[in-house]
Amino acid sequence: MDAAGRIPQPLRFVPTRRPEAGVLSPIESLSPAWNETLRLLFRPFIARRWIALSVVCLFLGGGTSTAAFQWGFAALPIDIHAPELLFRIRLVIAQHLSLIVLAVVLSLGLVLGLVYARCVLRFVLVDAVINQDLAVGAAWKSLKSSGRSYFLWLLGAVGAILAIVCGVMIVSFRYLSRAGAAGHPAWVASLLLVTELVAVVFIGMLVAITITLTDDLVVPLMYAGRISLPAAWGIVWRISRRDPGTFLFYIVLRFAVSMGISIAALFVLFPILMGLSSGALVTAALVILALRTVGLAWAWNPLTIFLGVVALGLLTAVLFALLSVVGMPGQVYLQNYGVRFIASRVPSLEALCRASAPWDRRR
Repeated sequence: MDAAGRIPQPLRFVPTRRPEAGVLSPIESLSPAWNETLRLLFRPFIARRWIALSVVCLFLGGGTSTAAFQWGFAALPIDIHAPELLFRIRLVIAQHLSLIVLAVVLSLGLVLGLVYARCVLRFVLVDAVINQDLAVGAAWKSLKSSGRSYFLWLLGAVGAILAIVCGVMIVSFRYLSRAGAAGHPAWVASLLLVTELVAVVFIGMLVAITITLTDDLVVPLMYAGRISLPAAWGIVWRISRRDPGTFLFYIVLRFAVSMGISIAALFVLFPILMGLSSGALVTAALVILALRTVGLAWAWNPLTIFLGVVALGLLTAVLFALLSVVGMPGQVYLQNYGVRFIASRVPSLEALCRASAPWDRRR
């Protein structure tokens, strides 16, 4: 008993209360994201939905690269003279300036088209995650304006960063050439090059984190409120300033989960792609042996080139199909994770998520 005649109570650990009721921590967001992903993909299982989601996630970067698909044309039992063929292609292009311009324009158009499709399909995936259904055509038409806004922002931001980095590198190289001519020590140039390399890596990491946070948190807010990207980023910035530790932990945990999903997909893809590449090699060898059995030899002509292109196209299509199907559940889960995390902090987005939830989970 103390001096006042009261029995002292034992010390207890009292957890700190959340700043807002109903707000999910990064760890607490894992479970609802898992449940909603299972509901979208398996409850019920619809093959058409799986195929559509796989195509969408393929444009978003679904699938995991693997060392299992490390075969090349040199492994085939024929000699296609790849160095000579590439040299002839370069020689023809070098002799025709119009071909160089055409190749540059087509490559730039292809890259921009893929980036634009990625931006719009990111909103399509968010729509599927929130509404637990997917209608690519209808979602594309209704969300292409938001996707265009994201595309222009991404193009401007990345273009500005690339321009600044290129400008700094050009200025530094000129300084290095003048410093070498002036007789400055070699360690000055080495230090400058190392500093530039570290800066480029750091900027690349910041760009990757920014794009990831935009996909995970900002795009769902743009979808829920039909607001612009800067306005959505302003909301995320204000929320993160109130609780910076939670958002930092979210970034770390999100990349850890992404790494775990990539490793799991790698274990699934390795035997599949190994069998696919081995089957392609065996098929090519059997074709060559069958031709030699009947007294024919493989030679490159318009017909065989066409057949080779068709076979390579089919193999590439099967490869991308496998990558997209295996990587799609991970993409859906990561998007669900970001939506559930930010929805608990934004009432408009949380209302949309609750509207599509089963009756027994609505509160």
